[in-house]
Order: sequence, then structure tokens, then C-alpha cells
Amino acid sequence: MLDVPLLIGGQSCPARDGRTFERRNPVTGAVVSRVAAATLEDADAAVVAAQAAFPAWAALAPNERRSRLLRAAGQLQARSAEFIAAAGETGAMANWYGFNVQLAANILREAASMTTQINGEVIPSDVPGSFAMALRQPCGVVLGIAPWNAPVILATRAIAMPLACGNTVVLKASELSPAVHRLIGQVLQEAGLGDGVVNVISNAPEDAPAIVERLIANPAVRRVNFTGSTRVGRIVGELSARHLKPALLELGGKAPLLVLEDADLDAAVQAAAFGAYFNQGQICMSTERLIVDARVAEEFVARLAAKIASLPAGNPQAADSVLGSLVDASAGARIKGLIDDALEQGATLVAGGQLAGSILQPTLLDGVTEAMRLYREESFGPVAVVLRGEGDEALLRLANDSEFGLSAAIFSRDTGRALALAQRLESGICHINGPTVHDEAQMPFGGVKASGYGSFGGKAAIEQFTQLRWITLQNGPRHYPI
Repeated sequence: MLDVPLLIGGQSCPARDGRTFERRNPVTGAVVSRVAAATLEDADAAVVAAQAAFPAWAALAPNERRSRLLRAAGQLQARSAEFIAAAGETGAMANWYGFNVQLAANILREAASMTTQINGEVIPSDVPGSFAMALRQPCGVVLGIAPWNAPVILATRAIAMPLACGNTVVLKASELSPAVHRLIGQVLQEAGLGDGVVNVISNAPEDAPAIVERLIANPAVRRVNFTGSTRVGRIVGELSARHLKPALLELGGKAPLLVLEDADLDAAVQAAAFGAYFNQGQICMSTERLIVDARVAEEFVARLAAKIASLPAGNPQAADSVLGSLVDASAGARIKGLIDDALEQGATLVAGGQLAGSILQPTLLDGVTEAMRLYREESFGPVAVVLRGEGDEALLRLANDSEFGLSAAIFSRDTGRALALAQRLESGICHINGPTVHDEAQMPFGGVKASGYGSFGGKAAIEQFTQLRWITLQNGPRHYPI
């Protein structure tokens, strides 16, 4: 069992009132971590620590910030085994956590490379003798709120670019992966970023609304970033707006994968299976809608069903498990309800659908219609539905018929045709002849519609975590009208 204290001002500490909560393995029920349950005063203390650390961190030369972030990346990657050991918090496979660590280290490396790319510009002025500049400067304290599903990647992403831009950070850990999020803070602390540069707060599930509201309301918090569900994202966005805090929101998705009639079906099947079922479909980019030209739909469905048969879900510790567990049994019950609703209304179960506690077998449904909840609701599980249309325009209409707009994919041998379609898809991300699940540290990552606004990743994130200021220098006399 892992003991998980708070990290405030460089110090490991319990909650002020000594309260803790437990996170249990969703498969075995064993306690994985015993976690400090922060009070509102702990949340205040974390912001105070970050605010105190801000002047020194912001004043560091860019290459010194780069050096410290690179050191943190190396140390995080070197401790991969410790992150994998905490995978029991969410029931994920070891390979998913290993991938998380690799990409998270790259996110830190990419952020390190950005420390010298925070550029301003000189703007011509109509005022004689006025030298006008637009400068980007650090904002202050940034609040990052990260989810459990890709815990190393998304918590690191909440921290890395804010740090590169000269800000300090308070990370609110997920109640479902607190040990992993706390370990990220510890790695950054031990890499020598400085006391208070990164602070990590964990809270009991029932305290989350009050803790989040307290952190956002704190006047020292100048920026907010949140990754999670659209439902909670609306709350975070409303709270941030109430306090006039800019927020970067990366929310839910229901990614479409379009299979045109000329597609390489084998390639499309491999991408669909990976996109729909990797990490039990618990990825914001997961493929939930397979939008297939009716002329090739039967063949595509048959090949995908055969692929699904090779992907058994089970206890992540079992040698024959290809896929692991959902985050908990309640997620399984919720998703099974969506499946049953579709079946009761006439959908066809092509594969999967069996639920045992938190283990749900990868599921494929055909014949799904607008009347069924699965047509529109995000399952956030190992469930994909087949939607059929004939011709590119019909497939595009189906793809855009969603409140979400995060990731999408198109399979076609005619890449020019696919590119033209991609530009009309309502999504922040689109991959041609590749899966909907894809991320690289340097790429702009964000959605449209109910999938949020703003972008993480590389240069795109500089705008989110700096303040643009107009500064002038007057040379010589200036004329005034009075």
C-alpha cells in the first residue's frame, strides 16, 4: 500500500486535520493507496507556496528552466517502474502506464525546448518617437486539474508548459489516481525545480467541489487548466469565468472514424480496434463511432469482429489479458446500461457485451440509430458502434452530428479526397489513415464544441500560459493636445 501525503512548498505533509481516504484496486478490492484528504486551508497553503516561489522561478534564465525540466524528464522516465506499480489504482494494464511515462517525459522535454521560444514583437506606432512592443510574460500561479485515465500524461501536461512559461503550479490530483499524481510532483521536486514551484493537493471525493471552488477563487491563481468530462468542465469553466480567470478546457469526446469505400480495410480495422479498445476505451480520443460506407460495411464489420475476438479483457495481472479493467464497477454498470438500451431498441450485438464487475469485454454494436443513447452519449468504455451511409457527404453528416469535436480519423486511399473531408469535419484533431488515439508532445491538442477550447502542446500552449502586454518606450518629446 502506498502512503500519499500532500506536497506543499517542497514538503511532504498530512492534511491539517489528519484525514485520509483510500483508493482500492477495482478488480481485487485491495487498498492501493492511503491518501491525505486536503482541507480548504491546505488548498490555500498550496497557493501561498506557489505564489511565494513565483518571483524566483519566473526570474530564472530560460536555459536554466530548460535544464531543470530536462533533468525532471530523465528522472521521471527512470522511475517508470514506480508508476507502473501504482497502476492498481485504476486497473489499467502495465503497458498503458509504461506508455504514459514515455510520453510524459517527452512532454517535459518539449516544454524545456519552449523556454527560449516565448517571443514578443515590435509593433510600428503612429506616435513619433514611440517604440512599441508586445511582450509575453508569466502569469503567476496556474491551477492544473488532471484526470485519472491517462494519469502520468495528463498531469504532466497540466504542469509542463505552465512551468516552461515561468509560472508556478498547484496540481489538484484525481481522487482515482492520487499516488501517480503525487509521484509526479515528487519527481519534479527532487529534480531541483525549487520549493513551491510545483505543489500537489489530493482530496477526498466528497470534498472535490469545495476544493476546486476554493482554488479557482483564490486571487493568486491566474490561469486554470482542466482535462476531464464535459459535465465537470462546464462547472470549471463557469467558476473560472465568475472569477475572470482564463481557462483551458480539454473535455469529452465521441470520436468518429470514417471508412470510405476505397479504404484499406485491414488498416482501418487495426486502427479501429486500437482506437476503440486500448485502455478499455477510457481515452478522450477513443473511437466510439465507426462511420462506414455501406458498400464496404459488411466486410469491415466481419474483419473487425474477428480482430475483437483476439482482445480478451481481464485482470491486468493475468498473463492472458490483452485488455484490463474499467476504473470501477460503477463505470461498467453505466456502460452496460447504454449497451442494453441500444439492444432493447433493435441494435445488433456483433461482439462482446459481457460484464463481470469492472471487466467489460470489448463490444461492437451495429444498427445503432438516433433513438438510442449510444448514438450521442459518450460511453468512455470499450464500446464502438457502426453507423452506415453511402457516399462522402452522408458519412460527413453522420460524423458532424455530435455535440463533441475532439479527435477524428478518415481512411481512404485517395488522400486528397480525405484531406478535403478532414477540413470539413468539426473536430480539433483529424488523422488521415491513422487512429483517432494519437498524441505527440509538440502537437496542438484541443477540441471544439462540447470538447472544450484552447490547446495544449508546444507553441500553441504559450498563448494559454502567458500574459500578452503592450509596453512602449518614448524617445524624445511627445505632443499632447492640452
